Amino acid sequence: MSHFMRAAMMVLLTALLVLSSGPASRAADVAKIALVIGNSRYPDNEFVLSDVANDAQDVAEELKRDGFVVDRQSNLTADAMRQALDRFYARIERGAVALIFFDGFAIQSNRQTYLLPVDAQIWTEPDVARDGFSLDSILAEMNTRGAAIKVALIDASRRNPFERRFRRYSAGLAPAIAPSNSLVLYSAALGAVTASGKTDHGLFVAELLREMRAPNISAEQALTNTKNGVIAATKREQVPWLSSSLTTEFSFAGPVTRPPDSKGDPTPTKPEPQKPEPQRPVCEAPQAEPPPSTDDLARDPLIADLSRKIAANANDVVSRYKRGQVYAIKRAYALARQDFDLVISRNSRDGEAFNNRCWVRAATGDLQGALADCNLALQIDPGLSDALDSRGLVNLKLGRNAEAIKDYTDAIQRNPRSSSSLFGRGIATRKSGGDGATDIAQAKSMNPDIAKEFAGYGVTECGP
Repeated sequence: MSHFMRAAMMVLLTALLVLSSGPASRAADVAKIALVIGNSRYPDNEFVLSDVANDAQDVAEELKRDGFVVDRQSNLTADAMRQALDRFYARIERGAVALIFFDGFAIQSNRQTYLLPVDAQIWTEPDVARDGFSLDSILAEMNTRGAAIKVALIDASRRNPFERRFRRYSAGLAPAIAPSNSLVLYSAALGAVTASGKTDHGLFVAELLREMRAPNISAEQALTNTKNGVIAATKREQVPWLSSSLTTEFSFAGPVTRPPDSKGDPTPTKPEPQKPEPQRPVCEAPQAEPPPSTDDLARDPLIADLSRKIAANANDVVSRYKRGQVYAIKRAYALARQDFDLVISRNSRDGEAFNNRCWVRAATGDLQGALADCNLALQIDPGLSDALDSRGLVNLKLGRNAEAIKDYTDAIQRNPRSSSSLFGRGIATRKSGGDGATDIAQAKSMNPDIAKEFAGYGVTECGP
């Protein structure tokens, strides 16, 4: 080969290399960075989220097989979570695929979703922004650092103990305000929570892993299939939320080869189920959970910590009120009543304390006392939607269905996402001879445990 031909070939090879390394519409050979967080041990929760630890490990292993550089962390405090996020941001190269998977508790506040560390101290809604990590901010930072594709997989649509402490909240997660070229998937619909349980693995992650491993489909189609798989498995009781602004083609399991006649539309991989759905009974009356034992309460670290503070300072009304809230959530109503009694004796204008004592009295059958407390709470604070919800329960148990419907309707006008008010109104409507099915179904879609919760108050869908 002459010197001239060798030189010409070198020029051609160089040109080809330059072309092959230029901008591309596919994300095949770019850096792929992932942060996987599984927070399973929240001291405020009644039990360890055993599915979280297993699912986070499985997702991390799958992402590694798919070529991601993965940082897997578990049970992060706020400081540790901040450090993990900072390391994640620092590893993002311009043009990279950046992915965050979070499994644990999250909460909605001011139309944002906040991921919660295990040491979050949340008693009022302003504490959420202080101790939580905004998903919107995380996605924005991923974009600022140069990530071409941003992916957030959030398995945190659980009702958590923090939400129960202030009842003026919106259950579930809020829509993510994501930058362009982003994929965001929640395990449940906006404003809805999944059923609680003590399982080793979660359905959402099982469907997600199956679709991530599927060959020849885009990431967007994999997440769409995940959503459809969960819907089918739960007979529409759990409907994941998916948001996509993806413009760059990307696949978890490798390149996508589309059939020539697909015109860019992926072929559905899951056939519609052929078997008819079994008929369900019209009325299902769940069994209320038994109250905790004295030993269970003694072992609770949050109660122990608040009790130590009260023992050290008998005038610590704040700790007394918080302990009353925890006792009420755990259905230790007699102990909760004692704490709220003392708080009210110190401040007869504490509308929240009157409302909480109304709720406790309603749950234990002291309905006239509960009604008096709710009326006082609303005299002190006429806009207190929680007290309207509590009084709705009192009126419902008293058989005053018209009054219950009015209270619940007024509460819903102030907080349309209250599953308690929707469920209560549905029951009151049914007991009045109406249907109520729409309210009940909406409440159950938002909180699958709501019927069990009302059963603990002595109210079920069945019976007169």
